[in-house]
Amino acid sequence: MKSPRRTFLHLVAGAAALPVIPRIARAQSYPTRPVRIIVGFAAAGPTDISARLVGQWLSKRFGSPFVIENRPGASGNLGIEMVAKAVPDGYTLLACSTTDTVNATLYSNLNLDSIRDIAPVAGIMRGPGVMLVNPSVPAKSVPEFIAYAKANPGKINMATAGYGSAPHIFGELFKMMAGVDLVPIAYQGGGPALVDLLGGQMQVMFSGISSSIEYVRTGKLRALAVTTATRSAALPDVQSVADFVPGYEASAWFGLGAPKNTPAEIVDTLNSEINAGLADPKLKARLADLGSSAFVISAADFGNFIAEDTEKWAKVLKLANIKPE
Repeated sequence: MKSPRRTFLHLVAGAAALPVIPRIARAQSYPTRPVRIIVGFAAAGPTDISARLVGQWLSKRFGSPFVIENRPGASGNLGIEMVAKAVPDGYTLLACSTTDTVNATLYSNLNLDSIRDIAPVAGIMRGPGVMLVNPSVPAKSVPEFIAYAKANPGKINMATAGYGSAPHIFGELFKMMAGVDLVPIAYQGGGPALVDLLGGQMQVMFSGISSSIEYVRTGKLRALAVTTATRSAALPDVQSVADFVPGYEASAWFGLGAPKNTPAEIVDTLNSEINAGLADPKLKARLADLGSSAFVISAADFGNFIAEDTEKWAKVLKLANIKPE
């Protein structure tokens, strides 16, 4: 016969484990239906590309569809709002990016806050931007472009993926530090902006390298420099903007978020599976082809990273006197 003390301890241990059992079961059964990944920009831009890469991996990993939904508008804020208002059950995710950290300061009057309302899930990729010009632009280096821009103030159109997007803020930082006057033109995503840069309606763009590298390789667009402090392995012959504009540095990141209060076990499951994908040689090679690198990080550290990036761009917005449209 069991002693009363042993029986009591057994019951206490069993009771303590009870809350854990539903959490484990919920994580093991997830997902039981298609999961939506909301992209707040048009298709073919870097945010869309990163979402599709990880969506394909998760679909194969879980055997359940992870469906990309492009909802462009308000510089990505429309997508953030959709996810922030969604049921926090793991079936609606957000493709998040550098743009979100800019918007947190740029649109201070919004009814949403990406840090407050979106739970960080996992990183996907990081990479430099690339300063691109249409081949018709008579500049083959950053110094030549600066000279050309100073000779034509207010006449050079700079394509962006939306107001406050990474291409916009990278370009604004360049304008401020190089002392040139470029005219930012906002599109609903990097894809449409690149189309008009290719067509010659736009003259320059600070594009995500992942969405534009093939145009550089085929000569359809000219890369003047990458935006990181050092050169990119994807474009080893292309110098850095910092080689000519000391102190300039800008890099883009992409990841996944979820509505606040999404169960921690689902966030942990997604983080683990995404990080496993980022370690897969085929996916790593694909990221390298896009000029990016895997952004492997825990959900907690991803949250800290986002907070730090938000603070960085807040300072740039203030110095450049960039305000909402």
